[in-house]
Amino acid sequence: MGNNDQQAYDRGTSLFSPDGRIYQVEYAREAVSRGAPSVGIRTAEGVVFVAMSRASSTLMEAESIEKLHKLDDHLGTASAGHVADARQLIDLARRQSQGNRLRYGEAVGVETLTKFVTDHIQENTQRGGTRPYGAALLIGGIENGEPRLFAADPSGTPNEWKATVIGGGRKEIQGHLEEEWNDDLSLPAGIELGLAALAAHEDEFEPDDVAVATITEADGYRTVPGDEVAEAFAAAGLATEDDEEPDADGDEETDAADEDDEE
Repeated sequence: MGNNDQQAYDRGTSLFSPDGRIYQVEYAREAVSRGAPSVGIRTAEGVVFVAMSRASSTLMEAESIEKLHKLDDHLGTASAGHVADARQLIDLARRQSQGNRLRYGEAVGVETLTKFVTDHIQENTQRGGTRPYGAALLIGGIENGEPRLFAADPSGTPNEWKATVIGGGRKEIQGHLEEEWNDDLSLPAGIELGLAALAAHEDEFEPDDVAVATITEADGYRTVPGDEVAEAFAAAGLATEDDEEPDADGDEETDAADEDDEE
């Protein structure tokens, strides 16, 4: 009977088990933890998002992998977990942000938008006929001239962070952020910290495997181009020897290697 009772709570999307757990919410969190990691960092100049966006196949167009999204001129988000679920939440956030401008003639606050989204997420943990969203979001932006960063998980809990990660490798990445983050981080240093934090979990990745965006008061939401990401990658000490320029004898060594391959 005990096992049957547990299975009943396991199938229920909005029922508490006797020990106070909602299993479907925990499963949704597990879905998020299986996703590629996304890092959010609050710096003195703005908010930085760094997300792993590596293609699963060489035949996949890398541009089709969307981990970072613009919500408004002063707002952005990073996602982890089920992509389709995340897109629904992102569309909801965009509609609310634009509706606030039309209704009140001003930009929506970062905290206000985050709590609107998390209220919607929470409703799916207590209504029958629905399931929790299998996605988590980082929502960051500028509010009253100050950078702010929030995280929203499948339970609908909004928490404000100085630096955090959603997705896989949370223990290693969060540990690195806790050791290296400080109040005086510049925007470039924040990008380097985000890349180094991902490296604490992922041993080998290239600049093309990540997406980076920043949000500042002066420039608003900005997608960081690939050449700047590569520079930050090198500045963070992540470039391998293969990425470095060959020395004077490099051409001769390459020619010799080519001859060996032909043999």
